[in-house]
Amino acid sequence: MRIVSLVPSLTETLFALGLNSSEVVGRTSWCIHPKNVVEGVMVIGGTKTPNLGKIRNLDPDLIVMDREENPLPVYQTLTDEGYRIFVSEVTSPDDVPQMLLNLGIACNKESAGRRLAATCKDSLDSLEHIQSMVRTIPLIWHDPLMTVSPNRYPGAILTKVGFDVVDTKPDGNGYPEITIEEFIEHNIELILLTSEPHNFSTEEGATIAEKIISFGGASPKVVHIDGEDLTWFGARTASAIVRLVEFRSKLFDEMNQHD
Repeated sequence: MRIVSLVPSLTETLFALGLNSSEVVGRTSWCIHPKNVVEGVMVIGGTKTPNLGKIRNLDPDLIVMDREENPLPVYQTLTDEGYRIFVSEVTSPDDVPQMLLNLGIACNKESAGRRLAATCKDSLDSLEHIQSMVRTIPLIWHDPLMTVSPNRYPGAILTKVGFDVVDTKPDGNGYPEITIEEFIEHNIELILLTSEPHNFSTEEGATIAEKIISFGGASPKVVHIDGEDLTWFGARTASAIVRLVEFRSKLFDEMNQHD
């Protein structure tokens, strides 16, 4: 089977399912894991701007896409040309086990898909009794400042592991811009600075906190967080949950000590 993946986290997942670089024949420039394996896979452009000519030349049996990650016109063009396409639509960690199984079936790795799905389900089940605490804003972009709501995967996984992710615009697209005034209005206690899609610097975080204070708000706790664990759904979800629970436990203990 020849597979082209346009989704970074699912490229990683394909190799976790047991496929190799003679089967995964095309990837985007953002598909960087597993590092030692993907270096041998042809780059066919970006997630938003794949080179359709390169995809056609690879003659794939399956193209892996994501509803949010990849543009609809790319999907429509490839569908019209008769390519078989797997499309993920993941808005919560709860969606991941079924997606892993479906992807496994699509690339003839059903038993591996079932194993990954079961591991992910076990991780999710371990979170059943965790309660959300600390009013939190994860920042994903700097200009303008943008956050992510709890009804999108990054916000949902944070909610699952115990952060009270505040939805500042419940009727929006899930990735709202946020003003300094809104940090104050929503009594935000914690700001998480993600490493992707924008890699926030410590100075950027300090500037935001200073503005909140100068506008009359209470000083929030500002910390960095691994953006890959927030956004790379798939085979990584189970281990990301473990790391995020540990991160949350240490952080909340630290915050309680300073209260």
